[in-house]
Amino acid sequence: MRDFPYDDRPGDSRPDTVLTPSQLNTLARDLLEGAFPSIWVEGELGNVSRPASGHLYFTIKDARAQVRCAMFRPKSSWLRFTPREGLRVLGRGRLTLYEARGEYQMVFDHLEEAGEGALRRAFDELKAKLAAEGLFDAGRKRALPRFARRIGVITSPSGAAVRDVLSVLSRRFPLAQADVLPVPVQGDGAAAQITTMLLKAIAAQRYDVIVLARGGGSLEDLWAFNDERLARTIADSPVPIVSAVGHETDFSLSDFAADVRAPTPSVAAELLVPNREDLLHRLRVLDARLRNLQLQRLRQAMQRADRAALRLNALRPRARLDMLCRRQADALRRLDAAWKRRIERERAHLRHADAVLRAAHPQRRINRLRERLAAMSLRPQSAIVRRLSKEALHLRGLARSLEAVSPLATVARGYSILRHEDGRIVRSVLDAAPGDRLSARLSDGELALRVESHDGQA
Repeated sequence: MRDFPYDDRPGDSRPDTVLTPSQLNTLARDLLEGAFPSIWVEGELGNVSRPASGHLYFTIKDARAQVRCAMFRPKSSWLRFTPREGLRVLGRGRLTLYEARGEYQMVFDHLEEAGEGALRRAFDELKAKLAAEGLFDAGRKRALPRFARRIGVITSPSGAAVRDVLSVLSRRFPLAQADVLPVPVQGDGAAAQITTMLLKAIAAQRYDVIVLARGGGSLEDLWAFNDERLARTIADSPVPIVSAVGHETDFSLSDFAADVRAPTPSVAAELLVPNREDLLHRLRVLDARLRNLQLQRLRQAMQRADRAALRLNALRPRARLDMLCRRQADALRRLDAAWKRRIERERAHLRHADAVLRAAHPQRRINRLRERLAAMSLRPQSAIVRRLSKEALHLRGLARSLEAVSPLATVARGYSILRHEDGRIVRSVLDAAPGDRLSARLSDGELALRVESHDGQA
């Protein structure tokens, strides 16, 4: 901290040094930063602002006061939550003074939500304590059994984790027997009940391996698996423990204390038992290898027996001849059996080829085409009948329309059509003059008429 360059002598004498506002603010900033190098503050967010620069400006307040705060890039972009009005936070920073405006503020380098932050600190402290005791050392870990026949699953009986574990176990290795040991996996008293159930499962000496399983959630949801007593019980267990708590990104003290940590409950089940398809393939390979080895050993024994028999009967040609005859007869029997099997295979091939040829015979195809042709020959007749019916309906409609506008219909009701001799129709009395000869068309013929006079007006 620098010394304050001012004169505090009494009286009206002029001081030796006069400070400018910027100098005064600089001294005040040095005083604040020296007195509060790094402090933790908890409160409620207010006036949250994030301009285009990426810096974060806000206030932290309680019921009686508030403090202006800032968090500069890039630290503001590393936050694991979204700052918003009214959110309670916990942060670490230094107290300083903004010299340009003479405003004192706090500049944060770390900020977290208050509730989860406290849990996170407690988690880190307990983890460091247990790690220092060697509770998480790799040398304490037990290997998982290669074929786990009895598996204890400590989890909630109604959660998705138990369904995932049982589904994978039944699909991969149905011979494994899984017992669900029900416990609550979150809330007050959950850690104690999980620990008690684990101790009972260990004392039963029934299980080859024990699984702690739970689905994902927040740090608070998974807190039951961060219990110190539970972690110590897991580490001291003579039975291998698999911890499958949360999702792949979730970690708990149970994960560190357990012999194996699985990212999810499903992966835990896959680690415990082999795939039955792989086992069946392995068994088939071993069976074939064993058969080949037995056959090879048998042939070698037969060859040694033959050589020994030859040596024993070397001085007795009759016995040697009998042995050769027996070997020849045995070879002939094997040859005959091989030819019979070969002939039977060839006959089966011929029967199959005959069936294929019969199915593809041209006559069968011709018959099918004839049937199709017969079916198709009926289609034009049906189409012509439908077309004629449609045209007949259309003609009847046209006839009705023509009949509606035909003058013959009008004539049939008692009217007549008057025409001149040249065919012109008389539409008015003015179209005919006295002496004109006309013809009247009636419904049953025509009348010849002569105009005597008319009373029409020109």
